[in-house]
Amino acid sequence: MMRLSPRLLVTTALAGLALSGCATVGAPSAPPPAGQASAATVQSEPGGSNYGLFLAGEAALQSGHSAEAAQYFSRAASAVGDQPPGAQALIRDKAFTAAIMAGDVDQATAMAPRSDPTDPSASQRLARLVRAVDALADNRGKDADQILTAPGKGAGYTSGITLLRPWAAASAGDAKRATALFDGPEPTLTRVAAEFSQALLLERAKRFDEAETDYKSLVSGQFSALYTIPYGDFLLRRGRADDALALYKDALQHNPNARDLKRALARLQSRKGQVPPLPTLRQGAAQALTSAAEMALIDKRFIDGQIYLRLALKLDPQQYEAWLFLGDVLAEGDDHDGARAAYAHVPASSPDWLEARERVIADYQTAGDIPTALRLAQELVKASPDDRDSLVVEAELYRAAERYAEAVTVLDKVISADPAGADWAIYFERGTSLDRAGRWPEAEKDLQQALTLRPDEPDVLNYLGYSWVTRGERLPQAVTMLQKAYLAQPNSGEIADSLGWAYYNMGDFKQAVQRLERAVSLEPVNPEINDHLGDAYWRSGRKTEAQYQWNRVLSLTPSAELKTAVERKLNAGLAPGPAATRS
Repeated sequence: MMRLSPRLLVTTALAGLALSGCATVGAPSAPPPAGQASAATVQSEPGGSNYGLFLAGEAALQSGHSAEAAQYFSRAASAVGDQPPGAQALIRDKAFTAAIMAGDVDQATAMAPRSDPTDPSASQRLARLVRAVDALADNRGKDADQILTAPGKGAGYTSGITLLRPWAAASAGDAKRATALFDGPEPTLTRVAAEFSQALLLERAKRFDEAETDYKSLVSGQFSALYTIPYGDFLLRRGRADDALALYKDALQHNPNARDLKRALARLQSRKGQVPPLPTLRQGAAQALTSAAEMALIDKRFIDGQIYLRLALKLDPQQYEAWLFLGDVLAEGDDHDGARAAYAHVPASSPDWLEARERVIADYQTAGDIPTALRLAQELVKASPDDRDSLVVEAELYRAAERYAEAVTVLDKVISADPAGADWAIYFERGTSLDRAGRWPEAEKDLQQALTLRPDEPDVLNYLGYSWVTRGERLPQAVTMLQKAYLAQPNSGEIADSLGWAYYNMGDFKQAVQRLERAVSLEPVNPEINDHLGDAYWRSGRKTEAQYQWNRVLSLTPSAELKTAVERKLNAGLAPGPAATRS
């Protein structure tokens, strides 16, 4: 079975997250059974039910609608009436967390539980972080520093607290502690983010040689792509434009399609861009919390990530990277309106604007509104006609709308603009579009070019191999390619189907049945795969099972063409075919 490539829209570490399934400290969970000392035993208030409000808040939080959840929990927390021990505290904790997730950090600060250094709970640690952010936002650096350095227990929100401490110390005027060498048992990503903060703080302290040592360490490490432009900014602030130019050119040698690097290089070469200023203390603190959010999202702690992002935006509403991440979290939680509102905070003047617009388009596509997504993609290309990624997004939307000829036209522009920079994915996209447009000879050339550039790519191996199988061409070569794809992705039902169908077309019905049964087990509701298995059963002499399989196809909403073919087979069986090969 041929599989079109995955979307080439901008993706993040958030791909596949499901908020309702995440496990995190402080994450919402199903209400406990009645009878336990919890919100399940909250008493009714006049004119309504506290328990009902709690359940409504839980449902809203689980579905990603944190603003609604905050309202429900707040109403439940402020209700009048006697409450069992612990119930009111539980509701207030829920209301506190939901308020942060909704972006109402002021309300969350007011609802934060009282400080208790002996309490190791996550809500205590979060309250500490929220109070520190509130103090930094009010330019009360000494208060923030005192909050973050006070004794306390627990391990919740460690990355956020760790990364914020140097900025609080700097805000309190303690440059020595702010620039102290990070020394802790934290994960690698936390250590890298701490090193970036140290570089910025050393630069603020005019300790430029030490700062540059940190920058060089960052750009030579595992996450160099994240810190190339910040190092370039440092070099520009030091009046070393030639060094920044060399840095960007070298980075582009390794990543020639990096949009941010190409943009930074163009600004530098035009000499029109202003020297990027050093971030303020609040901006630096916001960047630190954004880094903590990235780590949380990578670790699938999505609620923690959303909390960090909201706190970062409290400190710096123009932290556009945080708006992008927040939009991603909300979109994956099916809060499409909230996601689009978050992306809309990125202005056209920001380097992140194109990416924000692409994510809005992706959200409409995910929601199934292809016409709107395509219209927005067309508008984006008009606004940035030379941007490669914008063109790729437009082509993908043409493909989603089954307008393959137009997709080919757009991808022609991408490849002709930079033939050397066209990677395997672009040739694969154009090849599959050409195939769907009925231009197989040209499609075959593109697919072979994609395979030349990425010989082990399962998607390409599968698509080209299956195409040859369905055309009765190069069957031995197709089988070899599909076996290679299957070994790379043994849990892909589509690849298992392709391999089984290749064996079928070669007359090896025993192998075909084995592979196609595996494919159906992996994708039981795919009508085409079930149809293939029915054919293989018939050729193997298992006609009753074949008829069962074909009847199942009719229950799976097949295409009109497949439905007609299956009904014909149910009436008359398969026409005589090639004899089975010996196994």
